[in-house]
Amino acid sequence: MAHAIVTKWPKWHAASTAAKPGKGLLPANRCSTSGELQDGGARGMRFFRSKARVRETFLRGAVTSAIVAFVQICPQFVAPSQAQMTLWDQIQGSLSGGSAEPAPERKKEPLQDLRPDSTPWRSDAMINAMSAAIERYQSIVDSGGWPVVPTGRMMRSGEDDPRVPILRKRLRISGDMPAKGSYYDSESFDSELEEGVKRFQRRHGIRITGRIEQSVYPVLNTTAAERLAQLKLNLQRVQALMHGIEDRYVLVNVPAFQLEAVDKYEVQLRHRVIVGRPQRQTPDVRAMIKALNFFPYWRVPDSVATLDLVPRLKQEPGYLADEGIRVYNGVNGPELNPATVDWSAPQVASYKFKQDPGDKNALGLLRIDMSNEFGVYMHDTPMKNLFGQQSRPFSAGCVRVQNVFDLGDWIAHNEPGWEQPGRVRDTLAAGQPMELKLMHPIPVYFAYFTAWAEPSNGRVEFRPDIYGRDGAALQTAYQRDNDDAPPATAAAALAP
Repeated sequence: MAHAIVTKWPKWHAASTAAKPGKGLLPANRCSTSGELQDGGARGMRFFRSKARVRETFLRGAVTSAIVAFVQICPQFVAPSQAQMTLWDQIQGSLSGGSAEPAPERKKEPLQDLRPDSTPWRSDAMINAMSAAIERYQSIVDSGGWPVVPTGRMMRSGEDDPRVPILRKRLRISGDMPAKGSYYDSESFDSELEEGVKRFQRRHGIRITGRIEQSVYPVLNTTAAERLAQLKLNLQRVQALMHGIEDRYVLVNVPAFQLEAVDKYEVQLRHRVIVGRPQRQTPDVRAMIKALNFFPYWRVPDSVATLDLVPRLKQEPGYLADEGIRVYNGVNGPELNPATVDWSAPQVASYKFKQDPGDKNALGLLRIDMSNEFGVYMHDTPMKNLFGQQSRPFSAGCVRVQNVFDLGDWIAHNEPGWEQPGRVRDTLAAGQPMELKLMHPIPVYFAYFTAWAEPSNGRVEFRPDIYGRDGAALQTAYQRDNDDAPPATAAAALAP
């Protein structure tokens, strides 16, 4: 399932969805031809070179361990910033001759990014859990925080690395590893440490691999004081939405890439969402859901037309026909033939564009109408494969919802004749455009929470500050994971 059903409410809803040969010196008791003797001599030289490599490896390990020990004992001489990162990279480069590490084989990890707790973000239980988390992180800060893990090559299970004890200490202080476990000073990256890394990655909304890759270091080395400040800031954000909590509402947490539908103070549905990219941010919104639009037209916003569509038409004049998009001379003007338009002409700035309903429509088959000053809304999408990405800032500001037909059923549930599940799909199966105006509009919030604590278990959660709204100190904690990049064609597609 791509969305979570976390209470008894949607029982109907659940039913509607579901020693190798040839190596070493020649044996002494064997007679050899002259060719074999030459081959044996060459193998002997390889043997002695192998012993030299062993001594070199030993010396490298000793030097690296000594430097790491210095970092642990005298952290005041090593800044937890680019200076130290450069130091470790120089150490690694000088000892390895600058050779690049071969890329490991990757496997796709299942997403585990939806909150499991049925408690809404807007709740007293959430406020209490976040307050307890702030007290805990204040204690960590007062005790000196956690150590900085020197950057460098990847750390992964089954390998030895002199930074492993630092990593283990870092994860134990933040609660991602038990206080007691594998030998504290061991340099072996064992299975217990791998599970600790996965817990850390899950709590921070990054890909769960169990490895410390380049994209993980900035998140790992965000200080305890910065995390404390992040918790305090987000507590204020939650508190600002606590006044006048409605019986039914929808909340989108933009940096968490998820939506929750709440009824009587309990989350009934959760959905993954796609939000605006940093250049086209999804704004904070308080609005009312007033209608469901089936088989919607997409009236291309002027900003998308100017920044995305027209530049593309200069390169691909046939794009409009391919995507079922019509062009008009002004708001109420006549339709134009795209083949006759000079897309570099000044008058193009006044043209309007509209995409026909259908499978190619950027809004998909369902649009959730929520009038607001920013002109953003929630909708279906034909690019459903993008929901498989851990980080999902791909839109031009609107919110694309996974399994949006189920959310549509929930929204329409209290409308006359729409009480039963599956009505949205039945309407779509009829194939006719229509609009369901709600007699009972539903409040909707687009919020920006990058930190919280789960009331059920106290687990502290952080998410990347994708828009840099938490302040300059935390912007460095967001680094795009190249292995979590979307398909190029999907990422470049024209959409709201």
